[in-house]
Amino acid sequence: MSYQGSSVTQAVHSCRCDLLDLPWEDILVPHILCYLPIQHLVSLQRVSKQFHSLIQVYLANCRTFDLSPIGPSIPKEAFCSMLKDNKVLHSLSLQNCSDWVTDKELLPVIGQNQHLQRVDMSGCAWLTRHSLVAVSLSCMHLQHLGLAHCEWVDSLSLRSLADHCRGLESIDLTACRQLKDDAICYLAKKCLKLRSLSLAVNANVTDESVEEVAKNCRGLEQLDLTGCLRVRNQSIRTLAEYCPKLQSLKVNHCHNVTESSLDPLRKRNVVIDVEPPLQRALVLLQDVLGFAPFINLQI
Repeated sequence: MSYQGSSVTQAVHSCRCDLLDLPWEDILVPHILCYLPIQHLVSLQRVSKQFHSLIQVYLANCRTFDLSPIGPSIPKEAFCSMLKDNKVLHSLSLQNCSDWVTDKELLPVIGQNQHLQRVDMSGCAWLTRHSLVAVSLSCMHLQHLGLAHCEWVDSLSLRSLADHCRGLESIDLTACRQLKDDAICYLAKKCLKLRSLSLAVNANVTDESVEEVAKNCRGLEQLDLTGCLRVRNQSIRTLAEYCPKLQSLKVNHCHNVTESSLDPLRKRNVVIDVEPPLQRALVLLQDVLGFAPFINLQI
């Protein structure tokens, strides 16, 4: 019995299979590692040389790379090392990497990934216009671009983007304060497939930009004009006329936009981020009285 037990134990040990014994590129990379968040992949790299090699194989083949969960804590050297062999990226997010990412780290990644469809550089204050020009020249298939709070975005770099990335479907230009009407109008004339656009927090944007976007981007679904103080009713009426697919409009703090231009959009069930005047009055009254009085809105 003891001999038989020993034989069984040896057989079990001989059949033992470690995780790393599984086929890397057929099993581990496409079916297991793809479900792990980036912070776990970084930790796995430190386990052993074999795990480090495995993670490098995964990183060389991954199509989505999102650093936003660990952006502030990752060294720039680690970023360069992780993507040095990748040439198949489709999506790259650098949100929360504003403390360290510069053109030096980003330009090589952009240059070797010409299939990028989505790039988010929002808040990356240490980049320059050279990164946006590199994106426009390398990423002909770009569809989604995040540039919120990138004050280095200027008219020339945006024109380069418009010239080379005409399939662009969404772009976030929130607080890109260098941009004026001429650059926005140029973008609208070139990128006719735009469905989502944010021009929020830009005091230079006027009716001219909004009207050009409306007349050229007929498939527009979402427009954010929050804080665009120079936008008026006329351009909102043009928007209502030319953009039948509009679903969402943000005009909070646009003090020259009134209900006369918003009401036709409300009747089309467009979601607008400011309440109608009567609704706002009821909310204020409720705050003062502690309850909302009954008012027959059908009168």
